[in-house]
Amino acid sequence: MPIVTELTMPTYRLTEEQTLLRDAVRTLADERVAPRAAAIDKEEAFPQDLRELLAAQDILALPFPEEHGGIGADLLTVCLAIEELSRACATTGLILAVQALGALPLLMAGTPEQQSRWIPRLASGEHLISFALTEAEAGSDASGIRTRAVREGDDYVISGSKRFITHGSVADLITVFAVTDPDPDAGHRRLSCFMVELPATGFEVARLEHKMGIRGSPTAELAFDGVRVPADNLIGTEGDGFRLAMATFDRSRPGIAAQAVGIAQGALEAATEYAKDRRQFGQRVGDFQMVGAMLADMDAATEGARQLLYKACTEIEAGSPDSSRWAAMCKLVAGDAAMRVTTDAVQVLGGYGYIDEFPVERMMRDAKITQLYEGTKQIQRLVVARALLGRDG
Repeated sequence: MPIVTELTMPTYRLTEEQTLLRDAVRTLADERVAPRAAAIDKEEAFPQDLRELLAAQDILALPFPEEHGGIGADLLTVCLAIEELSRACATTGLILAVQALGALPLLMAGTPEQQSRWIPRLASGEHLISFALTEAEAGSDASGIRTRAVREGDDYVISGSKRFITHGSVADLITVFAVTDPDPDAGHRRLSCFMVELPATGFEVARLEHKMGIRGSPTAELAFDGVRVPADNLIGTEGDGFRLAMATFDRSRPGIAAQAVGIAQGALEAATEYAKDRRQFGQRVGDFQMVGAMLADMDAATEGARQLLYKACTEIEAGSPDSSRWAAMCKLVAGDAAMRVTTDAVQVLGGYGYIDEFPVERMMRDAKITQLYEGTKQIQRLVVARALLGRDG
C-alpha cells in the first residue's frame, strides 16, 4: 500500500483559530445571549441590543472580505459562530446567518464599486441586509416569481411583492429578485438581481407575520410600488438572477444547518441537565434505561448532523462540483435532527418540557423552521436525488 504523503481531500478538523473563535462565541452566547432568549421569544421584538453586541464583537464582520472591513472568514468559521449563537437563541443566530445570506449575491457578482459602496457598512453591522426571493405564489418554485423590474432610462422600476422575508422590516438593504424578461420562453434567464437601498419611495412593509418560532426575527411581507432603482444597482447582468439565487443557496443552506445543529445542541444540554437533577422513584431520571437511550440517540443525531455540516462546508469552500448536493444534505440532515432532538428533549422533561419555565419548548418551536426555509426538506431530498441520478435524457 503506498504511503500517503499529502492530504488531498478537504478536511474539517478545526484549526486553532477556529476553536478559539468557537469558544469565544460560546462564552458570549452563554453570558449575554442566553439570558435574553426567553424575553426575545415572548416579546416578539427584534433584539437590537444583540445586533449591536454582534457588531461590536466583529461577529457580523465574519463573512466579509478584509479589504472592506470584514474578517474574511471561510464558510466553516461563519457556521461555527451561527451554531454557537443558535445554541443559546435561534433568533440571534439568524442575525449573522441572514447578514451572510443577503450579501452573497453582492459578494459573488458585485462589481468592485458596488462592493466598496455597500460591504463596509454591512461588515461593521451599521447596516443590515435581507434576501427577497420568495413570493406568495413562488416559494420553492422560483420560476413563479411575478415581481417585475422594467428598465426606464438610467433606472429600473420594480413593482410587485415579496413574502416571508426575514429581517425585511429592519433591513437597510434588500437583495431583490425580479423578472426583467417577461417572455416565458426565456426560462431561468427571466430573473435579475437588484440591490434596493432603503428608505425608498414606493416601498412598504405590508405586514409582519406572527410565527410559531424564531419570534424575535421579523418576517415581513414587502410591497414594491414603482420603486426606482439605479441601473448601477443591478447585481451581475440581466438574466443572471436565477443562477445567483441557486449559487447563494449552496453557501447559505449550511448556515441554516448550523442554526439547526446549535438548536439541537442547546436542547440536548438542557435535557441532560434535567435528567441529572430530576429524581423519581429514588433515582435520577437519566438513569432510567429508556431515558438514557433517548439522550444517547439525541447526542448521536446532533453529532452526526454537525460532522456532515463541517464536511459540507469544507467541500463547498474548496469549490466542489457537488456543492449543491453537500449543501442540501447538510441542511436536510441537520433540520431533521433538530426537530427530532428538540421533540425528544420536551419528552425527557415531561410536563416541565411543555411549559416555558424551561427552554426546550421554545427550541422545539424554533427547530421547525430549519426544515422549511431556504428550501423545504422535500426540496433538499429532490436536490440530492437529482445529483445522484442526473436528469433523464
